[in-house]
Amino acid sequence: MDKIIISGNGPLCGEVRVAGAKNAALPIIAASLLTPEPMKIGNIPGVRDISTILKLMELLGARVERDGTGLVIDCGEVNSVQAPYEMVKTIRASILLLGPLLARFGEADVSLPGGCAIGTRPVNEHISGLEALGAEVSIEGGYIKARAKRLRGASYTFDVPSVTATENLLMAAALADGITTLENCALEPEIPDLAQLLCAMGAKIRGAGTSSIRIEGVNTLQGTIHHVPPDRIETGTFLTAAAATRGDIIVQDTKPEFLQHVLGKLEQAGCLLQQGNDWIRLSTGGKRCRAVNVTTAPYPAFPTDMQAQFMALNSLAEGSATVVENIFENRFMHVAELQRMGADVELQGHTAIVHGQARLQGAPVMATDLRASACLIIAALAAEGETTIDRVYHLDRGYTNIDTKLADMGAVIRRE
Repeated sequence: MDKIIISGNGPLCGEVRVAGAKNAALPIIAASLLTPEPMKIGNIPGVRDISTILKLMELLGARVERDGTGLVIDCGEVNSVQAPYEMVKTIRASILLLGPLLARFGEADVSLPGGCAIGTRPVNEHISGLEALGAEVSIEGGYIKARAKRLRGASYTFDVPSVTATENLLMAAALADGITTLENCALEPEIPDLAQLLCAMGAKIRGAGTSSIRIEGVNTLQGTIHHVPPDRIETGTFLTAAAATRGDIIVQDTKPEFLQHVLGKLEQAGCLLQQGNDWIRLSTGGKRCRAVNVTTAPYPAFPTDMQAQFMALNSLAEGSATVVENIFENRFMHVAELQRMGADVELQGHTAIVHGQARLQGAPVMATDLRASACLIIAALAAEGETTIDRVYHLDRGYTNIDTKLADMGAVIRRE
């Protein structure tokens, strides 16, 4: 099992390029099931979740050709509608196959998904939404089994603005008979990106990126070409690492508008920011950051996927701050590992009170999930001595070559 070993050695400096967004690429890959024509997708990130879902697509009968960051998926000869547990146990995004399979083939058997152990992520919104569109859905033997000769348009309001449920119903409704209106939709930028793709395939969608989306179903969709947008969480992770190490970096191939709340918090922490259409520069002037309060909430508020990284930053900052996690109930598992490095963090339910320390100490630690891995890397970069991070397979689920990218900016980091 791989480990990452880091010797804290001062500020990160230089430039880094961000990969395509995993959370945008996964629904785009799933959407290729909606058409028998080939789909060409660019800027695909080289992360484990992508490899897993592509293997799953091949298991369904799709032909997949990959060349660097480019991808061609041909679902013209898909011959299975079953996504088995053995393939989906490590990836939450497998649930995104449910809507496209049902819409195009009239049936889908998708195992209840896995992923990071950060808390309960129920599938009830997916099921009740598809039932509103006329599907018969049951859970048998750990599988979601859905059937419908053809889905029909309907009105559906989400109890909570779930990203994957919004994406699933968006794809399903694109081939439904009639008009579908979705209310209380998630607002994350991956959703209007998916809608842009679907419209290029021939779908009729209005309102994506707002809380109310209208979809007029069509009979067929065609293949198209699409470019995956940059990963806003990878962007935020590198910026936070630079802030924690008192560095000066430029992040290229990104979209600043995707993470304005995070950028605002970095400015509150004392960082100097400059930005253009596709780049962000962060400079600390060599100074230690100030602690900042963080409360996670659905987009466009502060993202839960950046909470752990800011926990590391606050652990090294001047002053004290609170970190409130409102999305996942188990997303403070990195706190115990930070404490092994000398962090002063007190947990009170879903709130962490962080008292910043001038330095942390290197120690053997264990990654518990994807973003906790990034948290520990940030802490290790700014710690005295050597830190060994075990179970970094979590990291490879969502970051493309993060160790080599950090090394290019001066980090003393290696993988064993």
